[in-house]
Amino acid sequence: MDNNQYSRPEDSSKEWKLIEKALMASQQEQRTARRWGIFFKLLTFSYLFIIAAIIYGGAGKAGDGSSSFATGPHAAVVEVRGAISADEEASADRIIGAMRDAFDNEDALGLILRINSPGGSPVQSGYVFDEIIRLKSTRPDFPVYAVIMDIGASGAYYIAAAADEIYADKASLVGSIGVVGSGFGFVEAMDKLGVERRLYTSGEHKAFLDPFSPQREEEKVFWEGVLDTTHKQFIAQVKLGRGDRLASNPDLFSGLVWTGEQAMEHGLVDGLASSSQVARDFLGTEELVSYTINKDPFVEFMERFGASFGKGVASFFSTQVMTMR
Repeated sequence: MDNNQYSRPEDSSKEWKLIEKALMASQQEQRTARRWGIFFKLLTFSYLFIIAAIIYGGAGKAGDGSSSFATGPHAAVVEVRGAISADEEASADRIIGAMRDAFDNEDALGLILRINSPGGSPVQSGYVFDEIIRLKSTRPDFPVYAVIMDIGASGAYYIAAAADEIYADKASLVGSIGVVGSGFGFVEAMDKLGVERRLYTSGEHKAFLDPFSPQREEEKVFWEGVLDTTHKQFIAQVKLGRGDRLASNPDLFSGLVWTGEQAMEHGLVDGLASSSQVARDFLGTEELVSYTINKDPFVEFMERFGASFGKGVASFFSTQVMTMR
């Protein structure tokens, strides 16, 4: 066999020159694509960090509820948004901190609690209620108004009841003065599946809320007593805040909710108005300044950026794996 037939073409041959040009063109194209890829990635990172710097620098102290930007007479606004819980935006610490800032500012003419919440922790709501009462005693000439937006129910209404007056929209949902404790029971399902529950406790009633154990009548009565006590505390605070404005209605504290228009008939609210209308008509100002303590915008941005970046990295490696296959 002639070995020459397997040797590469001569450098001067047309075939080899074409192959060489194709390889060089391919390598050059890959280099160019790689450079542009690096350039656009750097550009994107620079853009994102510039935005973060602008947000963080421009926000100043807005993230801690400070109103250093507020000059001249104005209505102080504190938002009560979402579930009322120690770990949520509407926590007692944030709401109370914002309210204290408002009371400390001599330029503030009054406080508007702008409420849009279905309720939440009775403990957190109770903290806020008590603090409103205390703050009002330190500055008696500083009115506190609650304005209910879409919903002000349960713990949110608990907070509103401490205000001097409550306003809502005619279609707002107001009330739900009650307490609920819910759970599930899986005992029968476990029996059907042949699953044995093994639970070890020290204390006769330590596991009385365990959904995988049979419910005992005396524990049910006990838990209903706990809820009933909490309900009575709730009712007492509402009566303390609303006084004789409350209508005599046996359903008032049953947990029902009403529209703002119906709530006004029951004495749960004093009228129908928006935040701007309350500021204009009762505080004599068009200026509303938010004292709400929000999450630091830079931290929030970095959290979102981190999630997006992680998703992008995962997508990148997934693509590379698919490409290498």
